[in-house]
Amino acid sequence: MKEFRALIIGTDINAYYLARCYHECTGKKADMLGLIKPGTKPFACTRYTKILNMKYEENLWDEEVFLNKLDEYYEEHKDEKILLVSSNETYGEFIAKNKERLEGKFYFNYPSVAIQKTLVMKDLFYKTYQDACIDLPKTRYFCCATDEDIDLDLQFPIIVKPANVIKFKHMSFYGKKKIYRLHSKEELMEVIGYFKEGGYDDILVIQEYIPGDDSHLFDAVVYCDKNSKVKLVSFAQIGLQEHGQSMIGNAAVLINGYSQYEGVDEMIEKIREFMESIHYQGFAEFDMKYDAREKKYKVMEINARQGRCSYYITPCGYNLIEVLAKDLIFNEKMEFEKVDKEQLLSFVPKTVVEKYIVNEEYKKKVLSLWKNRVNPVDYKKDNTIKRKMLIRKFYKNYEIAYENNVWDWN
Repeated sequence: MKEFRALIIGTDINAYYLARCYHECTGKKADMLGLIKPGTKPFACTRYTKILNMKYEENLWDEEVFLNKLDEYYEEHKDEKILLVSSNETYGEFIAKNKERLEGKFYFNYPSVAIQKTLVMKDLFYKTYQDACIDLPKTRYFCCATDEDIDLDLQFPIIVKPANVIKFKHMSFYGKKKIYRLHSKEELMEVIGYFKEGGYDDILVIQEYIPGDDSHLFDAVVYCDKNSKVKLVSFAQIGLQEHGQSMIGNAAVLINGYSQYEGVDEMIEKIREFMESIHYQGFAEFDMKYDAREKKYKVMEINARQGRCSYYITPCGYNLIEVLAKDLIFNEKMEFEKVDKEQLLSFVPKTVVEKYIVNEEYKKKVLSLWKNRVNPVDYKKDNTIKRKMLIRKFYKNYEIAYENNVWDWN
């Protein structure tokens, strides 16, 4: 791979595996700039590592501070090609918003702020794309700034989640969860009370619940090049999602190139058509659930970035950092590819797989692929003693989380 630097913004799992991708394709350390709040420790997954150079800034969520830090970095490395990659929506929006200021200094690929808002703001997403070629669940809305009663035309159980995920991410209140599954209007009113008391005054998204255990969930990683043409689409069946209250909705176990249900190729074509119709640029992640009643993959949300588990396309032959560099820095032509290699990704130990995956056929498939599994944060070339201890702690914490948060969404 030709010479270039990577500056990764963030400190989470997503940021760590991007640094891992850079190290895997160049053998060098990535540079990382991340937020650290006063009085707090850095995120565990980017600690005790030898594959990245980390710098922290307490006010990185301030847009002007963010831009000044990028200017400082550029001045230090202006004679080199610099790939700029964010691990979350906030920084991705800053980059897109300041495209003219950053172009010529950094190489990056993000959709416009307008497109990002239609994806990040969940109420806008469902309203904007309700007539698009992708299938969406039935959706209603409620504004927490009002005291209006709710007259739902959806049957319980229902799914409730905040529309403004950026505002929600920066809040802390009793009863906070990423997603709620509720069985009655009384439960709904109680949850609305949590949001109001916590200071959330924006929209709640209320949706039909699509039946099925975690193996009805699917993930797709999409890359659209600088000309808004789709070049990569993966398609992975999830077997287990995270059970921690703040982590519900994140995949814990998935298999790329595998589905127990029909219609995968048709859904990939829908994804391709949709992304090119909105002139998207960069990586995106589709969260879907298969609705057996209608035999459709319904899109729950689209993240305007690579997802927490998107590392799995790297062992499939499509290193995320290398894909960006080839497109943006080295102008290499890419043909459209379906990422269809079978690849298991698991954040959790085998004990959790054996105990908590309820789809027996899927569980057998996971165990048959176990030897060649990948975990984005468990990298053999980053095996300091402290990091090995950290990984063991991660696994133990997963065992505890599943024991303490047993729930049935079937």
